[in-house]
Amino acid sequence: MTKALTLSLLSAALVLSAPAVAQRDPAYAAARAAGQVGEQPDGYLGIVGAADANLRALVSNINIQRKAAYTAKAQASGATVEQMAFTSGCNLIGQTSGGEKYKGPDGVWHTRTAAAPVRDSRCV
Repeated sequence: MTKALTLSLLSAALVLSAPAVAQRDPAYAAARAAGQVGEQPDGYLGIVGAADANLRALVSNINIQRKAAYTAKAQASGATVEQMAFTSGCNLIGQTSGGEKYKGPDGVWHTRTAAAPVRDSRCV
């Protein structure tokens, strides 16, 4: 199995597990629906605009969980944490729904439309 395929398969598992846990939190779902948070190319959740302490803590907690998952998967696959996070970021941005926020490769927050999101050219 090629390294790229291995990374794709592992990141697919991460994409299914990390957000699934976070989506059980109604505060996360509300912040996502309100456009207060969005997916970033680096695989972590970002805050769009100003945030109160509760939202910052929520995003920090989710990102800590994501980093732990990326670290475990990277160690198991021989990839780096950054490679796992980036690949997951590509997939998470691709899975956003209409109206949700994501950060494009230009570093600007975008709102997902019916069209495919603008992603880094290295995303497969």
